[in-house]
Order: sequence, then C-alpha cells, then structure tokens
Amino acid sequence: MTGIDVDDYDIIIRPLITEQGMHFANVKGAYCFEVNKRANKTQIKNAVERIYSVKVQKVRTANRKGKYRRKGRTYGMTPSWKKAVVFLDPDFHIDLF
Repeated sequence: MTGIDVDDYDIIIRPLITEQGMHFANVKGAYCFEVNKRANKTQIKNAVERIYSVKVQKVRTANRKGKYRRKGRTYGMTPSWKKAVVFLDPDFHIDLF
C-alpha cells in the first residue's frame, strides 16, 4: 500500500460494533475498525479523519490470527485480519448508529 494511491475505503473495511467497542467509545473516545492488513498507522489515521471528519489523537493496531474451524471431517482456517483502535480528540465523536 505504500507508494500507491489508494482510496480511504480500501484502508478502512468496516467499523467493529461490539459490546466492548461501544464501551470504549462512550468512556475513552476510542473506536474499533477492521482495516486492510497492509495499512500502516499513518494511513489509518488519515483515512478515518477524512471519512468521518474528526481529529485522531493516536492509533493502535493488532493483527488477528485466523482460527481453526471444522466442518464435518475437513478442517480449515478463518482468514486473518487487522484491527485498529482509533482514539479521537475529546471534542469529536463518531455516530455509528
């Protein structure tokens, strides 16, 4: 993704709406997103600022490994993905609902 002009919606795949994520949003002003595995923190910060018109303080990322799943006799793995937790300035918030 470096050196290539990519769209913001190629970097931010979807917001993660979970119980823990909603708690972080209300208490800490942090929002969780599923992002492209090749995106870095600077690209994630710029994409969130442009899509949601907010000011981002910091970004934390985590690579989530796929899990083993079984269907009948065959085994497989769910795909791995990247999660980003974006902390906003106290003056801003994102309405996900």
